[in-house]
Amino acid sequence: MMLKAHVVALAALTFCSASALAAGETLRVGADLTYPPFQYRDVNGKPTGFEIDITNAICKAMEVKCDYVVSSFDAEIPSLMAKKVDFISPLGATSKRKKSIDFSHFVYHVPSQLVVHKGSTLQPTPESLQGKNIAVQQGSIQEMYANKYWAPKGVNVKAYPDQDGIYQDLAADRLDGALSPSVAVTFGFLQKPEGKDFELTGPEVRDDVLFSIGSAYGVRKGDEKTQQLLNEGLAKIMADGTWQKIKQHYFGDITMKVARTETTDAAK
Repeated sequence: MMLKAHVVALAALTFCSASALAAGETLRVGADLTYPPFQYRDVNGKPTGFEIDITNAICKAMEVKCDYVVSSFDAEIPSLMAKKVDFISPLGATSKRKKSIDFSHFVYHVPSQLVVHKGSTLQPTPESLQGKNIAVQQGSIQEMYANKYWAPKGVNVKAYPDQDGIYQDLAADRLDGALSPSVAVTFGFLQKPEGKDFELTGPEVRDDVLFSIGSAYGVRKGDEKTQQLLNEGLAKIMADGTWQKIKQHYFGDITMKVARTETTDAAK
């Protein structure tokens, strides 16, 4: 009986270890602040956006301080592996990325779609886009998809270090289109004056090998402490309604929750 009680107590201690060990610590978060409304700087230069607010809520729930380390999106995984940051903002938990890093539970899902000039007949197929200049963000799942399926068929895939550069060249007519996360385009670029002549077209672009069913925080391989802390914090803000409140603020009634929380076998 005493042995059983000891085992139960040990299990409870293990479950709470992430919270207890992390309380009061400062964690460095890799972020790319050129991706509104997910990550950007407000008028005072402070990090803000959907992902930033979610991350801040998790850090508050777990009683840790989170400092943002800004870099380009394609530099985030190398920074994580080099221990320059403790975890990185949500990104697609693809099978390729899982070879290098581990992930938290899913935070949200956003479809990928093609954005083009209003009235354009272009569709997200290699036949339709042959000879056209199509932008993607460096290091993104959209870049992987376009390089695998479109570039070999004659599509001019142009990689940019950030979404701002893509939006600027779309508005300047230097691009025929861009493959981007649809929610970011809808609630970012399309709501700005420079995006008024553009629209999303065609169905969601998907691939069961390259894509994940959702985005999750990236952590270093074997860093179970940070992974558990993020998972516990995410579970807390989903249970108490904070996640939904933040999502509603930025995206209204759009459904962004992933049906299951785990990232295991998310991208086979």
